[in-house]
Amino acid sequence: MRLFHFSDDPGIGCFIPRPVRVPSTRPPGRDWLNGPLVWAIDEVTQPLYFFPRDCPRIVLWEGPTTTEEDRARWFGSSDARMIAHVEWAWFERLRSEPLYRYELPVEGFEDLADAGMWVARHAVRPLSVETLDDLPAMMAAHGVELRLMASLVPLRDVWSTSLHASGVRLRHAQGWAATPDASTR
Repeated sequence: MRLFHFSDDPGIGCFIPRPVRVPSTRPPGRDWLNGPLVWAIDEVTQPLYFFPRDCPRIVLWEGPTTTEEDRARWFGSSDARMIAHVEWAWFERLRSEPLYRYELPVEGFEDLADAGMWVARHAVRPLSVETLDDLPAMMAAHGVELRLMASLVPLRDVWSTSLHASGVRLRHAQGWAATPDASTR
C-alpha cells in the first residue's frame, strides 16, 4: 500500500499536524477529525486529489451496492473507473497548474475506512515528491473520466444514489451555498 498527500507547495520537508481549515460536522465521537492531523489518501482513491487547491469537484465511483440503474444514469456508456465533475471555470487551472504528490510512509497512519482517507497524529516526513503537470492526463491514466460543467449544483442529489460520491471544496462551487443542504457537503 502507498499513501500520498497532494499540495501546491513543492517544498514541504515535514508535514506537521494541523486542524482542518473549515471544520465539518462529524458523527458523534469523530470530532477529533477536525483537530490537528496529517491527512493522506491511498493509492486507489488518489484521483480524488488530482485537482488544484480549492477546486470544487464531485467524483463518483461504483460501490458494492451500486445498482445497474444508477450506473447507467451517471456513467452512461463510459467504462471509466471514476467520473470527475468540475466546473468549466476551473479547467484552465486544472490543465496548466502543477500539483505536487508527496509519498508518505505508511507507518503511524490510521485508516478512517472512508474513501481511502488516512490520518496521522504526529509529524510526518515525506519519502519523495513528484511534480504532476498534466492533471487531465493523470486522471485518464488512472481510469477517471473528466466531465466539465457550468455548475456542480445539478449534481447535489447524487448522494441519494447507490454510487459513492465524494464532494471536495464545494463551498467554492458556483451557486453551491444557495442550494438546500449545501452545508452538509
